[in-house]
This record gives sequence, C-alpha cells and structure tokens, in this order.
Amino acid sequence: MTPAPENAGQALIVFDLDGTLLDTHVDLVESLNYTIAALDLEPVTYDDLTHLVGQGARVMIERACKLQGRPISSEELAPLVERFVAHYSANMPGHTEPYPGLVAAMDRLKASGYRLAVCTNKLEGLATSLLEKLGLTHYFDAITGGDTFEHRKPDARHLTGTIERAGGDVSRSVMIGDSINDIAVAKNAAVPSIAVPFGYSDVPVSSLDPDVIITHFDELTVELVEDLLRDSATKVAV
Repeated sequence: MTPAPENAGQALIVFDLDGTLLDTHVDLVESLNYTIAALDLEPVTYDDLTHLVGQGARVMIERACKLQGRPISSEELAPLVERFVAHYSANMPGHTEPYPGLVAAMDRLKASGYRLAVCTNKLEGLATSLLEKLGLTHYFDAITGGDTFEHRKPDARHLTGTIERAGGDVSRSVMIGDSINDIAVAKNAAVPSIAVPFGYSDVPVSSLDPDVIITHFDELTVELVEDLLRDSATKVAV
C-alpha cells in the first residue's frame, strides 16, 4: 500500500448504516412485519424493502401501509413505531452482519490515520446499540441518526453535523452510501460520494450520479479516497 499522506488523519469517511455498513434486511423485514401485523396487513418481502427504507422506522411503517392501500393516521402511527422499536431492539443483532470486506477496510483506513463516522436516518439509539452488539462502535468518532439533529438526510446539515461531531472537516470528508439519500446529502454538502450497489436502493446506484461506485469493500483503499478528495479539491478550486 502506498503510504498515506501526512494529513490523512484529517480525513473522515462517513458511512450510511443499513445497506452500506450492515446487511440488516432480514431483521428490518421481520420487525416491520411484526409491526404491521397489528393492522392485519400482509407481510412485506425483501423486494418491497428497497421502496420502504431510508427515512427511518416511522416512514418505513407509513410506506408499508401505503403499499397495501391502508391509510394511517398520526395517532395510529405512534404506537406502531414503539412496537417496531421494541421488537427490533429486543432481537438485535439478529441476522445482521457487516458486509464482506468492511472490517478489513475500516482497519486499513484507521491504520492510515483516517477518522470514521456513521450518518444514518435510523434512530440514533438503535444504530448505536446495533453497532455495540456487533462490536463495531470503537471504529467510529461519531454515530448520528435521524433523530440526532433537527434535520436528517438528504438535508446537508445532517452530514455536516456528523462531520463536526467526528472532528472532521467538510473539505476532507467522503460519504459512502447505497441510496438516493446518501448521494443527495453528499451533493448538498459539497462532499464527494462513493456508492455501493449491494444495498437497498430501488434504482441502480449509477443513476444517482455518485463520484465513485465500489462493488466490494476491498476497493475502499487509501489511494481511492485520496484520489477522490484530490479531484474534489480541484473542482472547488476551478
């Protein structure tokens, strides 16, 4: 490996969680189906999941109901969110596991002086607890969720707030994600983006116009990150 530049320690890699860091689909589907069973709705499938995730539990439940033509009021929704969170929390980590190559990639980046963070629309408490149960929290300088700030992805302030909490600099940060919210928040914050195609996007990630697409975390190298940051700095200068 090429030695990291002297200022590598100032660089920050920000990851989305579901569908990027972790394959959570089995547990999300199970908890969602447990939740909507209270409304006597049919179970959703993994194929439905790509249309449902990305905005947190509340929106996921709303979308699952809408998918089956069942209007839901805000009064009905609150206890359903509680039902989902209770079931999901009680069963984590369940079947969830890091995507192949992730841990080795994070070890590689940390060894080269990079900071790492998580920026997810999942509730912060759920995200933190899940990462704790998987023994991964020590990798991250910040973990923020959809309820951490007043704003969440794709609002730029979710990402910039995460960067600030992690002690990073927007000009030396990269966002990695699997869906439109991740690529959009990177664009909105003027941060370069890396997309992964193995997550829960309902459209091909290439159509989201990320700066780079990687198909495996083996491709997440210091050289790739530095090239991306260099290209981004050149665009800003121009």
